[in-house]
Amino acid sequence: MNRKVRLIIAAAIAASITISCTKNDGQMDGTSLKLAIDQSVMNLNTAIDKISASNAYSIFTAADGGLKSSTTDPVYKVYIGLDKISGVYEYKPVTTRDRWGFSLIRFFNRTGDNTNMIVKMPLKKVKNPMSLRHFSPADSALVNNFSINVSDYHNNYNSYWDYDYLIDSKISIDDKEAGSLSMKSLVSPDLGRNYFSQYAFTEGYTTQYRYVSGDTTVSSFTILKDNSIVYEEKRITVKNDTARFRHEHTYILTIGSVSITRKHGWEGAQIAVNGVVQPNAVITVVDNEDDEEASVCYHREIQITFEDGTKTTISTLISESVDNIRTIYKSLHQVYFAAYVVDWIAYDIYYGRN
Repeated sequence: MNRKVRLIIAAAIAASITISCTKNDGQMDGTSLKLAIDQSVMNLNTAIDKISASNAYSIFTAADGGLKSSTTDPVYKVYIGLDKISGVYEYKPVTTRDRWGFSLIRFFNRTGDNTNMIVKMPLKKVKNPMSLRHFSPADSALVNNFSINVSDYHNNYNSYWDYDYLIDSKISIDDKEAGSLSMKSLVSPDLGRNYFSQYAFTEGYTTQYRYVSGDTTVSSFTILKDNSIVYEEKRITVKNDTARFRHEHTYILTIGSVSITRKHGWEGAQIAVNGVVQPNAVITVVDNEDDEEASVCYHREIQITFEDGTKTTISTLISESVDNIRTIYKSLHQVYFAAYVVDWIAYDIYYGRN
């Protein structure tokens, strides 16, 4: 074999190796990238369908029922631990009234001892917290088919800017486990804000929101299936002395195996599949309003332009789910269920005993 033939064979082998590496380095053509995105979005839409169909969804995502918390009083201070509210409480409709109006605890009988706070009440009342302090004749026919078991709780409130709050609970509907709520919130003049809330639904689905303030603030909203990310928006912001709001340094949107990342100083954003950047797609992030926590549910649009010139947007891809994602995102911020059901019952138990 002469030298020329050997060079041709060596070149062919090198080319083959190069092609093989190109095919296996994780980079995809436009069709493969579209398929990866479609599969991740399909898994997300399936998750949202199952979460929104669950019994716990309408409870955890209940909106403001119009009740007003006494903690708006600037001189109000209290420490309520689980030992102060423990026991088993069961709803009973009553028509009596005293000079202070309807006290919520008047609608409950303490039926037993327990180290936890266990409250049993009609599901209909839970879904409409505004009705808790009101009696109607139809209430006599209601059954206590909802139960919440609070296994850890404390509410150490000094002011709006200084409090420490914790709840860990499980809920049951018709004697079947339906989900759980966990929440930790620490606000301090010295330490800033550290907040975490979580709803665990059935079939392995969990939703979480985190916010930790500081010179660098990190926030995230996550939907998990068996501890794997189905959807997540994560934001890192840094202080900006020349502006009222923090400056977004890093934004990451993850839908299954696909992630979109934008960082301060980059000319644009990038898309990756299983951590491998796909350089042939162009990502454009557009904020429709100045929002400190802009998301694909609120004021942010993300456009993907594939290498063949075709385009799509995240809102188009998740159109089936965006309203429910927005509802979960909002409810994890505000947690009305804890504020207007669990906390109000805890307050009335505490003040009824002390």
